[in-house]
Amino acid sequence: MNNRILFWISGDLLTFCLAHYMQKNNIGDFYSITDITNKPKIFFKEQTFVNFLNNWFYHDHIHINKNPDVNYLKNFQKKYNIDLMELGKNDRILNKYNEYHDFSKDEIESILENECKLFEMILDEVNPDYFITGETALQPNHLFSLMCKAKGIKVLMLNHGNWKNFCYISETRHKLDGFKKLSSDNDEKIDFNYLQNLWNKNKVSTYHSKYFKQVRNSKISFLRAGLNFLLSKNENIKTHYSYFGRTKFKVLCTEIKNLIKKRQRESFIESNLIKKFNFKKPFLYLPLHQEPERSLLIAAPKFSNQIKTIREVMKNLPENYELYVKEHPTQGPSRGWREISFYQEIIDMPNVKLFHPNFDSKILLQNCNLVISVGGTSSFEASFFAKPSIIFADLGYSIIPSIKKLNSYDELKSGIVDSLKNSVNPNYVNNYIKSLENNSFIFKFMNFEEDYQNWFYVNGNTVDVLLTNEKMEKFLSDNNDKLENLSLEFIKKIQQLD
Repeated sequence: MNNRILFWISGDLLTFCLAHYMQKNNIGDFYSITDITNKPKIFFKEQTFVNFLNNWFYHDHIHINKNPDVNYLKNFQKKYNIDLMELGKNDRILNKYNEYHDFSKDEIESILENECKLFEMILDEVNPDYFITGETALQPNHLFSLMCKAKGIKVLMLNHGNWKNFCYISETRHKLDGFKKLSSDNDEKIDFNYLQNLWNKNKVSTYHSKYFKQVRNSKISFLRAGLNFLLSKNENIKTHYSYFGRTKFKVLCTEIKNLIKKRQRESFIESNLIKKFNFKKPFLYLPLHQEPERSLLIAAPKFSNQIKTIREVMKNLPENYELYVKEHPTQGPSRGWREISFYQEIIDMPNVKLFHPNFDSKILLQNCNLVISVGGTSSFEASFFAKPSIIFADLGYSIIPSIKKLNSYDELKSGIVDSLKNSVNPNYVNNYIKSLENNSFIFKFMNFEEDYQNWFYVNGNTVDVLLTNEKMEKFLSDNNDKLENLSLEFIKKIQQLD
């Protein structure tokens, strides 16, 4: 095989480890784009674990120009059919979620211009057959994958299957390649009791909860990472736009401020969000997404304003119905709780009730009439409880007939009315699970993340660390079996596509 394979390497290190094991099978020439901070950059410049014929460090090519070339950006959008402005607007570094720097329109356009020119240059030089990446969680990585698709380059993305410890490789996040129709096989033994037992054993939230309990849970590690930062030269602030404004003083002040805010918000949540179920009227269930998160910003950019989504659903509630909204349980541990004003705005809405993050979502799934989610697993889980659902993101499980995908808020009224009439066939749900499992393999994705966060990144508290050959060699050795098996899955996928 003489394939040209391009890897996107970032702080999660999975694709780097994958390249190391894939190269042992001599399947082609390897290239990489590396998106990391300055300290680990030293390792990637000198490492000998993978022989990349060329490696581009993303941030070396991204500079702020005073006069961005707007015509180039317009032509780029036409050429690739990509809405760059929407990507920029929904990038968590470039938008409202950034607490350290308020990017101007010129700065954003300048970053996008440099980025696009870099990516075009790489694609022209390498002309890759395959692009291997993890889930495209951030704008630069996602943009590059869209460019690859536009040019007919095969994208191999590792997806968590949102079911047990299953993963699969596909071109698009959370969609199996070529899977367009569900089997209509019927089994009289399949009912909703069977499905709910299956869900209880295999729901993905179990693995997420464990991950958030383990990562960034050590106060000693947090203090150690903070001390390392305060004693460092803080060079990223000059070289990485994602670190603009992160002076040591401002970071320290922001961390203290956020700790105080988190406690205030927790107090508000404990006092004001509903903890007991008192079902009186029929209701729709809308679980909030963790925020900022890919499932909103990249997967459904037109529906990223969750307050607006709640208001639109509220306006289209059928007569005598209520809307139950529930805070995401990992919003606090992962991102810090939302502004109190956010919660208060929901509480003040007529016919809307806001539930505590620790309230058992199973009770809401069992008792609701319909689930509405922008793009979360709750719409998939609803089908296990014989409940129809609505989503706005383009996800693989919408192939189940009881899950309706909408393209705009204008479709909500008719979508809700139609969905409430819809029934769920348990065999379709079971057939989707069988199809998912038949096209997937076991890889303990969350366990792997937990391992590298603890081993390299001070329990997940910082990514700007010095990597050493010794630590990498030990990590690769300790994870040999799982990484070797994963590399064989990618090689098998390439052989199938070849």
